[in-house]
Amino acid sequence: DAKDAIDLLMSLPNCTGRIATTGMCLGGHLAFRATFDPRVKAAVCFFATDIHTATLGHGDDSLEKIKGGVLTGPGKAELIMIFGKQDTHVPRAGRDLIRKVLEDANVACSFLEVQAQHAFIRDES
Repeated sequence: DAKDAIDLLMSLPNCTGRIATTGMCLGGHLAFRATFDPRVKAAVCFFATDIHTATLGHGDDSLEKIKGGVLTGPGKAELIMIFGKQDTHVPRAGRDLIRKVLEDANVACSFLEVQAQHAFIRDES
């Protein structure tokens, strides 16, 4: 699906080729994975679930791809990963694993943790 969406965007006459993704929860994980396509230049991933457990679905190898260098080197996507410190879906150990794998692979990444639960930016008023 991500490849098809990127293909469509790239085919538009007003597309500059500067593609970025964003997502929350499961969408955060999908935005993360979209950066494996070299045409995606950046992603902002809010409380991305299942990266640390590799349970997105059959063949979920997100962290293994990072370890293999899919986002290492010039011209690769830059990531912003945002998590809540009280997020039970992505606990501290999971956040630490994600951060370690990204840092060990020299991925261009900013990692932000705030004092909040999962889905902390939704409107609950």
